[in-house]
Amino acid sequence: MADLRSDTVTRPGAAMRAAMASADVGDDVFGDDPTVLALQERVAALFGHEAALFTPSGSMANQVALQTLVGPGEEVLCDADAHIMLYELGAGAAYGGWQSRTWSPAGADIDVDLVASMIRPGGNYQVRTRVVAVEQTHNVAAGAVIPLSTLERLRAVTSDAGAFLHCDGARIWNAHAATGVSFAEYGALFDSISVCLSKGLGAPVGSLLIGTADRMAQARQIRKRLGGGMRQVGILAAAALYALDHNVERLAADHERAERIAAELGGRWGGTNIVYIDCADAPALVEVAAEHGVLIGATAPRTVRLITHLDVDDAAIDRVIEVLGKLL
Repeated sequence: MADLRSDTVTRPGAAMRAAMASADVGDDVFGDDPTVLALQERVAALFGHEAALFTPSGSMANQVALQTLVGPGEEVLCDADAHIMLYELGAGAAYGGWQSRTWSPAGADIDVDLVASMIRPGGNYQVRTRVVAVEQTHNVAAGAVIPLSTLERLRAVTSDAGAFLHCDGARIWNAHAATGVSFAEYGALFDSISVCLSKGLGAPVGSLLIGTADRMAQARQIRKRLGGGMRQVGILAAAALYALDHNVERLAADHERAERIAAELGGRWGGTNIVYIDCADAPALVEVAAEHGVLIGATAPRTVRLITHLDVDDAAIDRVIEVLGKLL
């Protein structure tokens, strides 16, 4: 099967499994797992921040981050199609108690002046805007990359307003590969960043939350409250360290393969590893494509999504284009 449902379907290869098997471990709830400590220190330094915290998932990393930045009854602003709005089951309301307000879906084309006009200072019984959140790359916008200049303007706007800027950077690795913008340049713009290890990098489990040392100490407490305290997690951290060593630079190949799919099948491509294709009946296309050995996902009644990753080679892409070309 050529599985393009997501870049989360990757499986660790023999070398990554060997790294996991030989990992030096401790008890991370006590803070003494040496491999996860090494991972957290490495990624924090990569983005120019003081500290990082390993979490089981990107959704947990986002929600823990926001709980360190915004209190109950305060407000988060973001794109209406942001992951924290669409795909985290209302966790902000359920666990954080914060209010959300959105700008119309814009993907990477954020109107910074509009965002600035939406920020509320609080007072006079108005809710205070505490956080502006962005997604890099933007999933629903076909993996589009928010330009560095836009992020720099957002940083200036939020700083002037006394608000925080959070990045859901699940695929920020892809943004780096597509643009050449360094992780340190991205890190300098955000008060907190979540990065995913189990998508394009190919690790089996985990994300990291990045920020100040004080905020990560608070985040550790919130993670525990949410059930995210882990023990010998160095086994997973070892996979992530292997991925950082071997799977960052190769992301460009995923982008090239996604571009081929979009060009051949008329899909929407945002410059990284995600393609959306419009069709007459998405669930039917998904079903029949699977019968022909191609796995894709329906995101709407007439839209399917394909995501390239390290387990999909050029031969698989040829097969995807042949099968879907005939079915479409």
